[in-house]
Amino acid sequence: MKVIADLHVHSKYARATSPRNDIPGLSKGAKVKGIDVMASGDFTHPAYFNELRRDLSGGETGSGLYMHGGVQFILSTELCVSFELGGKNRRMHMVVLAPSLDVAAQMNERLAKFGNLSEDGRPTLRLSCAQLAEELFSISKDIAIIPAHAWTPWFSIFGSKAGVDSVEEAFGDQAKNIFALETGLSSDPAMNWMLSSLDRYSLVSNSDAHSLEKLGREANVFELEELSYRSLMDSIRTRKGFQKTYEFYPEEGKYHYDGHRDCHVVFSPSESKSHNNTCPVCRKKLTIGVLHRVSDLADRKLGFRPERAVPFQYTVPLTTVISKAMKKPETSALVLEEYSKLIRYFGNEFAVYESSEDRLRLAASKEIADALVRVNAGKISWVPGHDGVFGELILDEMKAEQKRGAVDRKQKSLEDF
Repeated sequence: MKVIADLHVHSKYARATSPRNDIPGLSKGAKVKGIDVMASGDFTHPAYFNELRRDLSGGETGSGLYMHGGVQFILSTELCVSFELGGKNRRMHMVVLAPSLDVAAQMNERLAKFGNLSEDGRPTLRLSCAQLAEELFSISKDIAIIPAHAWTPWFSIFGSKAGVDSVEEAFGDQAKNIFALETGLSSDPAMNWMLSSLDRYSLVSNSDAHSLEKLGREANVFELEELSYRSLMDSIRTRKGFQKTYEFYPEEGKYHYDGHRDCHVVFSPSESKSHNNTCPVCRKKLTIGVLHRVSDLADRKLGFRPERAVPFQYTVPLTTVISKAMKKPETSALVLEEYSKLIRYFGNEFAVYESSEDRLRLAASKEIADALVRVNAGKISWVPGHDGVFGELILDEMKAEQKRGAVDRKQKSLEDF
């Protein structure tokens, strides 16, 4: 069976998250997107954990997955570990998956010793990556720890602000128990393939959504004989049945390029290096983005594909494409009306991404269909995301030439990186 899974989202108990992000809301949102297995998010928060016990059913099957409204749920949370390493404070985010509510309850009891779980849906804990692994794996070997959005400047294992250069540096002798990394919105698998040291890790992609509209903006696709927590983890670990990931174009992510948003400075890695990584406007250090950080650690050229690499497919959120095609804001009534028409026609958003050009042209206006076809073919340009600002999709070639910092995907040289 084909399974689309989004393994990392947040609940209404996390900062800056929609109040609709609870189990009933996530269930409804998953159906619109076409997600079969939805992350619960934030099971470490005491109030939300009580809601999980109340709203999820099916635990008696022993599959490790739970049901609500016809959608399967996997127990997930994101943790921020804060610790000293090499004379520097490190703060790294980890996606943690649990095989049952009983195990999750044990995890919460253990983790409460290291921080206030009630403070936020994504709690900050005073312990290292290695200590986190030791504590959790002593409860159950079926728990999974996946470094979250591995390259973003802040709060990631490889980030330019507080990260390290290898999984081993972060986890020590517990590195052997880490089998996957989350690429994050500002990198894609091809960028991660530039590091031979990462070949051993499966690359997963998730939405990290704080609202229902952002669900599934990245996701994982599996072909499984039977669906369970264990079969999903085995598929990620071995890559057997792990068909592909759905990916943001990395230029769309908030930290792909270097820059200073307040100074309106957007630099490629080579431009930053020519300026000594310093903002020419305010003379302060630039926020070094994901592409720059990857290129610093890479031992291969972009374009290398390791053996056993899981394929990936670029997508752009459907409302973004419609908005650009219609030249209307994403929140406008006209954009939302066209979005609803496509969802009714195809059944869900992922079905739109998988559709043929002929069906797209039957279902949508010429301007929207043309835009979707261009996006699927990669015939688009971006003003890359930088310093917390999402990238801007540009469909108009004339506008791309006029837009400062725009990058044409068709002509981007692999030798640049």
